[in-house]
Amino acid sequence: MDFGIGFLSNNVMLPILDFFYGIVPSYGFAIIALTLVIRFGVYPLSAGQIRNMRKMKITQPLMKERQEEIKQRHKDNPQKQQEEMGKLMQEFGNPLAGCLPLLLQMPILFALFATLRGSPFSDINYTFNVQILPQDKIEQVQLEPFATKPQNIYVDDGVHYKVEALLPSGTKIGVGETSKIEFQTPEGKAFSKINADYPNQNLEPKLTVTKGQERIQINPDGSFTALEAGEAVIQGTIPGIAANKGFLFIEALGQVGVTDPDGSINWDILIMILFFGISLYVNQMLSGSGGSGGSDAQQQQTVNKLTPIIFSGLFLFFPLPAGVLMYIVIANIFQTAQTFILMKEPLPENLQKLVAEQERAQKAQEALPFERKKSKKKEKTSG
Repeated sequence: MDFGIGFLSNNVMLPILDFFYGIVPSYGFAIIALTLVIRFGVYPLSAGQIRNMRKMKITQPLMKERQEEIKQRHKDNPQKQQEEMGKLMQEFGNPLAGCLPLLLQMPILFALFATLRGSPFSDINYTFNVQILPQDKIEQVQLEPFATKPQNIYVDDGVHYKVEALLPSGTKIGVGETSKIEFQTPEGKAFSKINADYPNQNLEPKLTVTKGQERIQINPDGSFTALEAGEAVIQGTIPGIAANKGFLFIEALGQVGVTDPDGSINWDILIMILFFGISLYVNQMLSGSGGSGGSDAQQQQTVNKLTPIIFSGLFLFFPLPAGVLMYIVIANIFQTAQTFILMKEPLPENLQKLVAEQERAQKAQEALPFERKKSKKKEKTSG
């Protein structure tokens, strides 16, 4: 039994999705509602991560200084050095502690991501790697049925089944032979019977040959015939019922890529990618991650500028469906608002003292060069 991403998707995400679709019959609204529910659900974990990041930003300069002192003071005594480092961690906290909340929420967010990449928002593909053998060799092979992993398929609004694709004779086939991929539930109910109950959705599976087109012929009845020996890849596709439905300025929730095959630009997807990059940059500036000054601060500013460009660029080379992009943008806006609220929280007294000391030290460093420049000007005027 699957208790991982698939379990969370089928038993947590989909019921929430169906619930909100039942309130407002809009899959776009359902995506927004599902995203916000999950984000509020992991809010405590995410908040712990942001608080720890803020704490480490304040304590990191002093912590580095203390670490160097300990290394120098006990350079000949590794055991004492390790003991003092442990005490320092107890005093300031472990920087790796902030990773735990992130790790705990990752399975939930991955499940949400997987849900929005599947039915009803996208077409669902089943792939078969077929090996075509000459007749004299296929007779020596023991044929065994092959079934793909079941995938969740929406056949109507709020109605979905787990459906697998089955090759009864297996993935090895002789030249000249004809075979057919059967779509059914794990319990054996034919998808054609399910499809017949919802004729308005037009969910008839379609077969395409993605590799070795010269070796496979797709027949009008949905079967395929092996033409010559070699390897081929057959893909069976069941349409997503919401893939072509729009929402607000989004033309189709299942639309993929900034450009179409004819070269036209999908402005809705481009706008979402640009908005994601801007919101990511704002979130980084709010969190103020990085060192307190000097070269560390300059390096962090460079990272803050490059990261949104890099991540936004990834969506150009590794395109995602519009519905998934909408989720990412909404989640990022939520994260930015959460960061803004938490960064305004009052600091504990010990951390507030450190902040005050750092501000005094920074003002002192800024004042000294100013005084020198002023004195040089006086020397010039007097000369």
